[in-house]
Order: sequence, then C-alpha cells, then structure tokens
Amino acid sequence: MIGFSDRRQQSTRPQLPAWLDRYTTLGLYGLLVGTVLCLVAFLTNPVPDPSFPWATLPESLRLPIAQPRIEHWPVTYTIGIWLWVFCFPALFLAGYRRYGDGNRGAAVWLVGLPTLAMLGWTTYCRFFWPKLHPPTWNAPAYTFVCWLYCSTYDVLWSNTAYTIALFGIVTTLLVVRHQDRDRYALLGFGFLALPLGLPALYEGYRRVTRTRS
Repeated sequence: MIGFSDRRQQSTRPQLPAWLDRYTTLGLYGLLVGTVLCLVAFLTNPVPDPSFPWATLPESLRLPIAQPRIEHWPVTYTIGIWLWVFCFPALFLAGYRRYGDGNRGAAVWLVGLPTLAMLGWTTYCRFFWPKLHPPTWNAPAYTFVCWLYCSTYDVLWSNTAYTIALFGIVTTLLVVRHQDRDRYALLGFGFLALPLGLPALYEGYRRVTRTRS
C-alpha cells in the first residue's frame, strides 16, 4: 500500500521539461555555492559589503589576504550574489516540482510566490537597503527592472517594478480563477519580471502551446 501510494503521489506531481528540470536542480546547488562564495569574502576582507559595515569578522579569524573588488564588493562576494540572482527562480520551480500538483499549485509556486518575492525585494531596495554611492552597474537585483533602479537610484524604475508586481497579483488571481487570458498574463508577467519571472514565463508558454495543440 505504501509503495502504491508513493507511485500515485509521484504520478500527480508536475513534470518539468528536461532543460528546466536540470536548471532547477543545478540552481539549487548554485544557491549553495553562492552562499559559500559570499562567506569566503568574510575571511578575506574586513568589510565585504559596505552597506553593512557591522557585518565583519575579527581580524584573528580572517586570512592574511584581501580580495580585489568589483566596484563595491569583493570578487567572490559579487559572484555569489549574482549566483543567487540567477538561481533564485529555482526555489519556486523546485517547490512546484515537489508540491505543485493542480492549478492552484501553479498559481502559488510559479507566479504567486515570485510576485511576493518581487514586492519584498522592491520594497527593501527602495526603502531599507543602505545605498552605496556612486551607484554602480554591478548592483545585484532579482529582476532587470529592479537592476535599473539599483544601478541608478531613479525612482521611476522602482515604481515600474511595483507596477509589474501588481500585474503579478492580477495574474495570480486569473490563474486561480481559471480565466482564459491567464496564459497571456503569465507570459507578460514572466517576461517583465525576468529572471525572477522565469517560472511564470514557462507556465504561460506551456499553456499557450497546449491550447494551440
């Protein structure tokens, strides 16, 4: 009975395309590697992130070397943060792969939670992130439009990010209510919110191609 139940549960789990399934698995490892690379910077540089000067290790615990910086951040810290940026969507895809059976699962994991993440990161960067000067192209951000804000501090781009996140909320409601236009909303939000919008972009493409076939 247990074996039958396990097989039935596996059969109801959504199947991602091979390339996306591979990205999801590698992306989870990428998040781990990114974390390790960020921690390495604490062993080499007194203040890896100037936004948080209090985040430092005692000199006795640091290595007798210092990494060069790419703009404001040490090399491994920069690589680690950008790994987090481009691997972050894997968290939602992994959740969908494991728990996302049914239409509600797609709404939650592929668009709802990414939308909440976008709202959270946009609010943090706009109002709470200790900004460094001058602004730099090397400012990590989880969507391209957020990068435009973080690299310029122009509030126009932050407002645009909020607008896209609002569109994500509308898209989530359309998916939950099984509206016919949900697939196009998924495509739109997914594209506008890249790379964070990758899960929604995939789901929109899947629904469009399924309808045409």
